[in-house]
Amino acid sequence: MLAQRAFSALNSRRTSLYCAPFPSIHSFASLKVLCVSALESSRLHRRKKLRAFGTAAAVRHGNDVDMFLADESVSWSSLGVSDFISRSLYDAGYQRPSLVQAACIPAVLAGGDVVIAAETGSGKTHGYLIPVIQRLFGMQENASDDSKPKLQRRISLVLCPNTMLCEQVVRMANGLCDNTGQPILGTTSLCGRQGFSVKEPDVIVSTPAALLNYLYAIDPEKHRRAEFIRYVKLVVFDEADLLLCGSFQNQVIRLINMLRFDEKQLSRMQSESEGAQDAACSSAKSSDTEEDVEDTNGELADDSGTESEVRNRKDWRRVRQIYNRSKQYIFVAATLPVNGKATAGGILKRMFPDANWVSGSYLHHQNPRLEQKWVEVTPETQVTVLIDAVNSGSKADVDSGSGVVRTMVFANTVEAVEAIAKILTGANIRCMRYHRDISPDERSENLVDFHRNGGVFICTDAAARGLDIPHVSHVIQAEFATSAVDFLHRVGRTARAGQPGIVTSLFTDANRDLVAAVRHAKTMDLPVEEAFSRKRGFRNKIKKKRGAISDDSVVAPLTTASRRN
Repeated sequence: MLAQRAFSALNSRRTSLYCAPFPSIHSFASLKVLCVSALESSRLHRRKKLRAFGTAAAVRHGNDVDMFLADESVSWSSLGVSDFISRSLYDAGYQRPSLVQAACIPAVLAGGDVVIAAETGSGKTHGYLIPVIQRLFGMQENASDDSKPKLQRRISLVLCPNTMLCEQVVRMANGLCDNTGQPILGTTSLCGRQGFSVKEPDVIVSTPAALLNYLYAIDPEKHRRAEFIRYVKLVVFDEADLLLCGSFQNQVIRLINMLRFDEKQLSRMQSESEGAQDAACSSAKSSDTEEDVEDTNGELADDSGTESEVRNRKDWRRVRQIYNRSKQYIFVAATLPVNGKATAGGILKRMFPDANWVSGSYLHHQNPRLEQKWVEVTPETQVTVLIDAVNSGSKADVDSGSGVVRTMVFANTVEAVEAIAKILTGANIRCMRYHRDISPDERSENLVDFHRNGGVFICTDAAARGLDIPHVSHVIQAEFATSAVDFLHRVGRTARAGQPGIVTSLFTDANRDLVAAVRHAKTMDLPVEEAFSRKRGFRNKIKKKRGAISDDSVVAPLTTASRRN
């Protein structure tokens, strides 16, 4: 009873944004007409272009079309991967490339800038790791040949938004081994203050902040910084939509400007006569200021000043953009909105206009392999429904004979995660927590425990992005997502790599219209963000009636609920 009253308190106040982020209105009919009639024809045209590579190479099994693996005629070798690395992939259990990998591996190997925008669980990480390893391994083979000129050291960078993702990428790269069981290339993470675990690594995986600290804090004279940046020839931005927006944006733009500044210096050196290269290098270092590098806004800066000043500035920018490219940039994301200059996609189109875009078959769409269940709840029934959903998922896993049971339960706040954990613990259900207020060590331990032993993993959206946990068969939204990005990343934790999965979404009358719009988007094969784009309209209407709702009204009932339990 205490647990039930505690959880009921989370939903008792209808004025709280926690329980009513999308106030109920009666205009879904007009929303439906708007989504279908006004936009359907243009969206159908765009989807045909978006899914071109996916449908062309899909594998058919009976009456079903496999939208994960490429056609049986597509092999690693046919994509340009060497026999040595192909054998390593076979040994690691990757017999055939996925659709996304079949499209992006040749694009990366071609050497130009690439944007990989594909749904969660489509194989994006190996999609960029395999060509990165292929290029570096091929260069090492050439360097070992005495008949060929020695090449300068080359480094590939992979930037991720957090330490957990960095460590995951390192594990995946080190999972590709040679005949002796050793990783093909030296891959290490650079997170926090620790140094490299591998001497002279070939692939460095880091957060933007850790990389900047490494370049500046330990290198006040800038010598090592310039040398390190010169060695970097390929940079991957994993979770690019997150890195190019919000708190990461200035750090990432700064790094891009540093890398481009080095490209321009190298291009200037190469344009000089062969006998004057050393002089050109020293001249470039003395004459070029770090204004280009220090400009954290880069191409995002707005033009201001007099007409002549703006014209001169634009002319100077055009001059600086004409240089020989010596680095490759790869941007990877599962959600990449392009509407608006401030979105990640809009930024990429301005900064890298010639990049080759590779889009997944179900980018911004709901995976057809998902079995979705929608349950409307009240404060009185929410606890019972949640416990039943957790138990039903566990029974389904046991019946299928999979052995380890993995269920993820998502909530919108830290306080809600803690309250749900107490409720499930009181119901004798083993569970682990994952949110920002838990120490990194404990988060890592809980993630490893969930990976090895299964159970119920209660988390905020901190665990929704990028983490590759195999065979999560059931995702439960104890609270409905507040954005299209969060929704897509949550449901993307299951039905990965061509496997089926179940998503159970609990919702209240407050977000009934939003849920109806999401379900309608799936029925009509529309992008999910079309449903969530109405969120602002929902909230504006309620504000006119009730006035703005303070943040305190959100936190107070949650804190009270946790204390009661």
